Parts: sequence; C-alpha cells; structure tokens
Amino acid sequence: MTFDAKDYPIAEKHAAKVKGARGKPLSDITLDAVLAGDVTIEDLRITPQALEAQADVARAAGRPRLADNFLRAADLVGVPQDLVMRAYELLRPGRAKSKDDLIAMAQTMRDTHKAHRIASFIEEAADVYEQRGLFTKRY
Repeated sequence: MTFDAKDYPIAEKHAAKVKGARGKPLSDITLDAVLAGDVTIEDLRITPQALEAQADVARAAGRPRLADNFLRAADLVGVPQDLVMRAYELLRPGRAKSKDDLIAMAQTMRDTHKAHRIASFIEEAADVYEQRGLFTKRY
C-alpha cells in the first residue's frame, strides 16, 4: 500500500496497517496485551515497511530529501548496530584514511546486508570527501 500526505500520522490513521517485526499490528499493542505478555520488544521495533510508508508520506508532502532519509533508514533496520556506528564514524570528516575505507564499508552494506541505498549514500560521500580533501585528519 502506498501512503499519501493525508495519511499522516500513519500510526493514528492506519494503526492496523503498521506492523512490528513479528507482524503484530500497532492497533493490537494495548496495555492489556502488554500485561498479558502478548507484546514483545520485536512488536515495538521499527520495520523497513513502516519507514517506507513514512517515505511515501514525506514525498507526497513535497519533502523528497526527508523521504530519501526514511528509505536509507529502512535499509539500516537489519544492519547490526556496531556496523552502523562504524559507518557513522567513517563518515565523520577526517576519520576515514582514504576513499577505499568508505568504498569497503559501502560494499559491506550492499553485499552483506542488502542495504543498497545506504551503500550508494556512502559511495557518494566518498566521492565528495575525495573532492574536498576530507580524508586527512584535520586536528
């Protein structure tokens, strides 16, 4: 299903369509369900589908950059946190020693985790960092 700007906020207007990692709809996450032990942390974790729905809304509202951010976030849902943090550190200016460091991270994101959009983002950053000389530690 594709969402539009009128669907915002999705969690309020379409709670039955927003699902956690186990497939439980947001509308089923109630205090009674929590107390009964029917809700786990997996039911509360964001899913790629929820982020893609947010991207639909952002794009429909004329916010294409925000939509792209949601789509890259959707790519990162299944990536281990330590790898996300390593990528973040490498993307800080002056942290990567060379373009090859960023290209290797992009390849790992793409090949190991199927995170194609974030891999493309890292590759784009590698080109910009090379053009601007941001691979040398600045302090």
